Order: sequence, then C-alpha cells, then structure tokens
Amino acid sequence: MSVELNHRITGDGPPLILLHGLFGSLENLGGIARRLEDEWQIHALDQRNHGNSSHVDAMDYPAMADDVIAYMDAAGLEHAALLGHSMGGKTAMQVALRAPQRVDRLIVADIAPVSYPPRHDAVLEGLSALDPAAVHSRQEADKALAAYVELLPVRQFLLKNLERVPAGEESAGAYRWRLNLPVIEACYPKLALAPQGDGPFEGPVLFLKGAESAYIQEKHRDEIRRLFPAAELRIIEGTGHWLHAEKADTFAALCRRFLKA
Repeated sequence: MSVELNHRITGDGPPLILLHGLFGSLENLGGIARRLEDEWQIHALDQRNHGNSSHVDAMDYPAMADDVIAYMDAAGLEHAALLGHSMGGKTAMQVALRAPQRVDRLIVADIAPVSYPPRHDAVLEGLSALDPAAVHSRQEADKALAAYVELLPVRQFLLKNLERVPAGEESAGAYRWRLNLPVIEACYPKLALAPQGDGPFEGPVLFLKGAESAYIQEKHRDEIRRLFPAAELRIIEGTGHWLHAEKADTFAALCRRFLKA
C-alpha cells in the first residue's frame, strides 16, 4: 500500500522528480534542484521512512515505486522525468520498469540495477547505538558516532537526521531521529537488492558515475544494457558516491544536457 510522501515543488516547466539516497532526505538534492528549477518544475520527494514522510513497516523497491506513482497521480503528473541517487536511483529504475509510460527520461546517479553486498553495517550499528534522547548536542552525538563512522562528512550527513522534538509534544526539546531506523535496519537486505522487473525500459537513460566510486562497475554493463538498452554512461572525474554534492555544477550541466536532448 502506497504512502503519502512529503515533497517540495519549485520552479516551472516540465516535471522532474528527485529521489534521494539511503539515510537522506529531499534536502540532499537541493543544490541540483536550485540549478535546474529555471527550466523544470522540480518535485523533490522524501521517500518512505525518511525525512518528513510517513513511517511504515514495509520498505522495498516495489513499494517505494508505488509511492512515487501515487504521488504522480495526486499531483496530476501523467508522466515526468526522474532523477535518483543511490537508493533513489533504484527506486527510479523500479518506476521505469513497472510503469514505463509514466517516465519520460531517467537519470540514475551512481548506482546500478544489481544487488550489492552489505555496505552500511557500521553506519547502521552506529546509528542504532546512539540514543538521541540521551545526547545534549550535535557535537556529543558526533563524538559518539565517530566510534563507528570515521569520516566527518559522512557523520555530518547522517546527523542531519537528528532533530529536536517540537514544543507541545512529549519530550519537547530532546533529540530524536527523523529516520524510521528500526524498519530501515530490518529491511536493509531488501534495499541491497536489484530493482524488480524483466524490462526493458526503452526510453532514454543517463547513468552518472563518480570516477572514484565502485558502485557502477564494468561487470554491471550487461545488466544495464539488458534493462535499459538506450542507456548512456557519463563519468564525473574527481568524485565519489556523493558526485551530486562534490561537483554539483558538472552534475547539473550533464543532467540539463540530457533532459533537453
């Protein structure tokens, strides 16, 4: 059953839906939204169990694709271009494979349509070990998380999910997670899987890869071609998995060129 997704609409023009990655929110692609909203109407979505969207017990790509399609129906979008990063890229691919007539163009940022081995064990362990109600500052939370996650930029990204309980609610002023962490952890094996569907999606597809990232590899080429025969690949030098943040201008320029082709 689909859930209503928190969203932000900016700009004017043909619709472009943005889908963030695991542990993220619609804010993560805000820089790309600002760079493209001059020519496209941007629909930035919080996926289920993330950001300000609903917390539910089920989480897999068919369900998350249903959420996007339900959002399109509610927003009156018969079809749209989709841009997804990492987990959001898999959701976008699932939408294209399930409802190809709804997708004009597809941009997939640094993820392939394959299953991956676990990559986030330390992150999940660290987030689960951190009791947000017991910390008194973000600095204290960062110090606790550093025992599990070495890189400061990754910790800063993860701690964007730490929020204060609003006034009027129980435990007002204390910290809490925006993420539905127990469900994400329980469903993580499903999130590591490939999108489901025999395909192919015949429409235009752009895969963007960070040159220093291992998420898209040569061994994935055959599966990409099988499911997305019209796909093209562009590599952004000097970037890793966070290519949309590390070189936002280059990322947005490649998206713009593809969307206008």
